[in-house]
Amino acid sequence: MTSDTLPPMPGQRLARGTGRHLRDLGFAVLEEFVPARGLRVDVIALGPKGEIWIVECKSGRADFTSDRKWTGYLDWCDRFFWAVDADFPEGLLPPETGLILADAWDAEIVRMGPEARLASARRTALMRGFARQAAWRLQALRDPGVAALLPSQPG
Repeated sequence: MTSDTLPPMPGQRLARGTGRHLRDLGFAVLEEFVPARGLRVDVIALGPKGEIWIVECKSGRADFTSDRKWTGYLDWCDRFFWAVDADFPEGLLPPETGLILADAWDAEIVRMGPEARLASARRTALMRGFARQAAWRLQALRDPGVAALLPSQPG
């Protein structure tokens, strides 16, 4: 996919714009990361001071109302955000969570998610998983033949 090609799904477009914005803030970003068995976050970001943010991308009302796992993500980050487009009914989103307005090209943090610092052991495990997943993904890009042999999630 070239940088000018749009991701195919609305949530992927939101993730791309969000990722671009977070990179501008000094964060390293991974999409579709598994912090623990049974959970898969849309975006996880590792900040310049070691902070960990999770962003869930919601393309519409039905996408949000069908999400039953999001509260489980709160235990895996220092801050939690929703990323939505300008047409999303923001009143649906819990006010005690962060809010990012995004499109495929960029994003803006509208409401900062409250900070709930992770325990150091969990932070260390997450950072290891993040690093391993990023390295595996890079290796698969550089050597597509090895992609099928790499683990699909951190561990």
